[in-house]
Amino acid sequence: MPKEVLYLKLEQNAELSGESVHISDLGKLYCKTQSVQNRCRTLPVFRFEEKDKGRRVVSALFVISLLQQDNPNLEVESIGAPETVVEQVKVSRYPGFWQVCKIVFVCCICFFGAAFTIMAFHNDIGIREVFGQIYELLTGQEPQSVTALEIAYSIGLALGILVFFNHIGGRRITSDPTPIEVEMRKYETDVNQALTETADREKKTLDV
Repeated sequence: MPKEVLYLKLEQNAELSGESVHISDLGKLYCKTQSVQNRCRTLPVFRFEEKDKGRRVVSALFVISLLQQDNPNLEVESIGAPETVVEQVKVSRYPGFWQVCKIVFVCCICFFGAAFTIMAFHNDIGIREVFGQIYELLTGQEPQSVTALEIAYSIGLALGILVFFNHIGGRRITSDPTPIEVEMRKYETDVNQALTETADREKKTLDV
């Protein structure tokens, strides 16, 4: 009997709200025979327990062994991550009062923190004195109040921030990922790698 070939692509990180984890929760499967693919998708991997603290690391070899135990004639090709971090999350459809407070608090920290950083930087380099000297060189007079240079610089700074972060409200300027999204993806990759290595050292990875 010829062997069926199943392609397995595990994600680096998987999130689910239930306690039972199936192979379909860990990534994507493809097999030429649809019935084999559907059966493999529903195979249970493990069930979260209290000691897991809502997070487990699963090896691709462990998943392959489960698949081949269920179907000895199955040939599995892994084309995804070698391990996946599985997290159990509790998502509420309606955010509570404390969650709204946290969002407002983080927004205030980001806004006032960025404003303070910009003002401290400008104060450190003496931007007012620089604009005053430029204004005096161009007009031959000392500035008495806010000049067109400060106004143009403030407008240019705001536009530069919008272009750099690629966001105006909820809309993107271009289809490219924003710098924050790029940094968040790097951060997620580093966190997943750290969790995987820690689980391997502590022998807590679901492996063969």
